[in-house]
Amino acid sequence: MSAFTPSGEQYELTADDYRATIVEVGGGVRACDRGDRAVLHPYPVSAMADGAHGAPLIPWPNRLADGKYSFDGTDYQVGLTEPEKHNAIHGFLLWRSWEAREQTADRILMSTRLHPLQGYPFALDVSVEYTLTGEGLTVRTTTTNIGDKACPYGCGQHPYLSPGTGLIDECELELDAGTRILTSADRQLPTRTESVEGTPYDFCRPRRLGELRVDHAFTDLARNDDGRAWLRLHGSDGLTAQLWVDSTYRLIEVFTSDAPGEQDRER
Repeated sequence: MSAFTPSGEQYELTADDYRATIVEVGGGVRACDRGDRAVLHPYPVSAMADGAHGAPLIPWPNRLADGKYSFDGTDYQVGLTEPEKHNAIHGFLLWRSWEAREQTADRILMSTRLHPLQGYPFALDVSVEYTLTGEGLTVRTTTTNIGDKACPYGCGQHPYLSPGTGLIDECELELDAGTRILTSADRQLPTRTESVEGTPYDFCRPRRLGELRVDHAFTDLARNDDGRAWLRLHGSDGLTAQLWVDSTYRLIEVFTSDAPGEQDRER
């Protein structure tokens, strides 16, 4: 009998000097390395994923206040998954088993079906394709509404970029974004927006993080000609972990993982 792993089946991808591990529970990324250097901060194979580590966030990222929302004139209530703040957080799929529908040495297609739930009476087929190349890991999310009516939907992914062997305090963050979304201190719900210009949250040019704590979404993203927006974490080891999103994504969340109990500002 194989050893039990809290994140379920482990699916290994390789390409050139890259390696990635995709997991059954939550359908996310447990680890991604280039050579001996982590690109994404991993969590142990013996542990549950903490902080939605590496997971797709579907059918909404972030928080629903009091677990409530309105859609097409109807009010809905879902269960509170962040009870200490009286919120519902990061959708329904974090702890579901996903199925590996297709797999090669450098690619895997993970899929699941979200059946109608109390508070979300809609049906979705969801697939997340992970492809590893000599340039890194590409993630493509595809969701189909298989119900008979329109439904509310949003998605995100929750990778933690790795600073390498150092701490994030020693890293420089680079994100060319014009606007920060502020949140309430007690429940982390959006309250207003502000320009980053002239604030400690202006990362349009690389800036050392130091002791700055960040847990905010940024928007008004600068984009290349191909529509990509980039975030780069320059490590003290001289290497850079970087993330891009295409034009589908209008927000990038920056979280320095300094919540009580988190792992010493490592990610």
